Amino acid sequence: MAGRGVRAAVEIDAGGTSSGGERNGAVRPGAEHTGHPAPGGTAPSPRGPNRVNAAGLSPKAALASGNDNFDPRTAFRSAAELDCLRHALSPGLLAAAERRAAVTGVGADRVLIEAGVIGDDAYLRYLSRHTGIAVVDADAAGLSDWGLRPDQYVSAARSGILPIGLEGGLVWLIAPRGHAARRITGLTANSPDATRPLRLATEAAFHAIILRLAGDVFAHEACRGLGDRAADLTAAPRKRRAVPARLLILSLAAAPLIALFPGVLYEAVAAAFAIWFLAFVALRLVASLASRRAPPPLARLSDDRLPVYTVIAALYREAGSVADLVRAIRDLDYPREKLDLMFVVEPDDLETRAAIARLDDASALRVVVAANDGPRTKPKALNCALPFARGSFIAVYDAEDRPEPGQLRAALDAFRGNGEDVACAQASLCIDNPSDSWLSRMFAAEYAAQFDVFLPGFAKFRLPLPLGGSSNHFRASALRHVAGWDAFNVTEDADLGVRLARFGYRSVVFASTTYEEAPARFGAWLRQRTRWMKGWMQTWAVHMRSPRRLWRELGPRGFLATNVAIGGAVLTALTHLFFVGEIAIAAAAPLLNEAPTIIASPFAPLHQATIVAGYLAAIFIGAIGLCRRRLFGSLWVLTLVPLYWLCLSLAAWRALFELARDPYHWEKTEHGLARSSRFVAAGRRGRDHAEDDAAIRNSGAVPPPRPRAAA
Repeated sequence: MAGRGVRAAVEIDAGGTSSGGERNGAVRPGAEHTGHPAPGGTAPSPRGPNRVNAAGLSPKAALASGNDNFDPRTAFRSAAELDCLRHALSPGLLAAAERRAAVTGVGADRVLIEAGVIGDDAYLRYLSRHTGIAVVDADAAGLSDWGLRPDQYVSAARSGILPIGLEGGLVWLIAPRGHAARRITGLTANSPDATRPLRLATEAAFHAIILRLAGDVFAHEACRGLGDRAADLTAAPRKRRAVPARLLILSLAAAPLIALFPGVLYEAVAAAFAIWFLAFVALRLVASLASRRAPPPLARLSDDRLPVYTVIAALYREAGSVADLVRAIRDLDYPREKLDLMFVVEPDDLETRAAIARLDDASALRVVVAANDGPRTKPKALNCALPFARGSFIAVYDAEDRPEPGQLRAALDAFRGNGEDVACAQASLCIDNPSDSWLSRMFAAEYAAQFDVFLPGFAKFRLPLPLGGSSNHFRASALRHVAGWDAFNVTEDADLGVRLARFGYRSVVFASTTYEEAPARFGAWLRQRTRWMKGWMQTWAVHMRSPRRLWRELGPRGFLATNVAIGGAVLTALTHLFFVGEIAIAAAAPLLNEAPTIIASPFAPLHQATIVAGYLAAIFIGAIGLCRRRLFGSLWVLTLVPLYWLCLSLAAWRALFELARDPYHWEKTEHGLARSSRFVAAGRRGRDHAEDDAAIRNSGAVPPPRPRAAA
């Protein structure tokens, strides 16, 4: 009997998987690259490897489960998943749901649930009554672990199928996804004995049960999964190692030279930093001036060929931003039935969790409570959601983000238009409140220069891309292959861009905008920029632990670009203060009737040229970006670049001290304080998904929708 249950699990998993999207020409998940071991590991097994592979819980099956499209017409008659509702809902309503399911390529049960006609839990009760398969609640007694390895639990979370012990025997707990309800209904009719070892659970109950059995596994994976696979690629604390003998000998040999010739040492180091500074400026200019052509437009994918898209937002003390974020995501031009929306909240953030529960469609999104282990950072929160993401593609947004309605489709086009080695597509970020203060205007110029001018040229050269912290769109397979985000890096975006390149992947940019709120006050700006600088220091230190290995993995161009772009961003901010001080001393020397020895340095003109070149390049690239954004009224703020760079130096030195004192502290940026909004003023709104829901509800006489439980 157990063997027949295993075969049933295989069939049901196939019903929720997404090979159909590939057959129909939709975007295909990226091929796995060799390199560090993939996070999925090997296939899970209740009592040994053979049985687990037969159960359909291999990483390949788990990765695809519920992600894309499946054509069930060759397996069972259409919309059998609605049989359990024939006596409860009107024929017109069921027919409308079936038509919508055919258009979007999902199960008709998902159409009704997403439209608010019936709750996930209520539908599962009807399905249970119709098929005779029991429903297991989150607080059910008698559940036990069935001996899965840690990596097998991760695979089970992705597949929605979990072998557990219940009342002394093996059962297969299933959270129906894709067309799984249709498969279950067909199996019950054709082979009822095969479904006896099966049990049903809602997504929320499945999530609670798997965390109840293996919460420590997922907490460890979120915090230290990267370190387990590649200890040299994480900023996590390391055991102290003895100083290498060669380094000790070189230090002892250099000590007398430093003591005897401190001036020479200063001049040599200052000259090296000035050259690095100029290389940073030159790289930004070359990338910004690189010619680029818009990619040819691709044919619009029909809804039934679109993959499931997971959208993750890590929230902390964002109760006031939740409703607007959900509204912006719901306005995306994407079938609601294929959006997998996940919010990650901290255990003590009760206000944000309450705000989510108060949403009208709270049950249409999933809430993940971040593990209480390890640092409290955004990347750790994202890692907590990653094992449960159902989509073939994953987008990351922040609480204040307002993406343009067509962004998900534009990201898919970016993947379709490039090779399968493209793991990430970065959208442009644009400041939504530039008129709030001179700082927010400068922030707008900085973002326009970075995302609209520099990064497109940088990506054209196929160099490791320092990603932005939001509006990153990933192939889920590639993201899992590189072990997700580094929980200990406070600018996880820049680190992940370099790590993807080291694994053989590419990142690209595409033409779609996400509007963000910029800090308008200096205190908030300083805290945020300190965190960014600290994270860039962490990223540079991590990837330069083994320069020769980095050279081999990135090649000479990638190695130099990474050091100039990321290392240069840090060093220019740190050294800027010294070069400005040197210029100030030189200017004050005639007034003091003396010439400091530093001015006599043969490299003084180089230092002065470095500062002037940096200012002019920043003004030039910023002006191009502001003009492309049609922010002509903010061009005047570029005259304050010297003042802004002094602020950047202050943030860099503050970051350096904090790196030594508290390297993993995440300084929270408060949102919802903006006094103006370009996004709202422009009236950027996507299509109204409520029209689809209303069409389904109005297609026949239906009872009032049953209230649904909060996520």
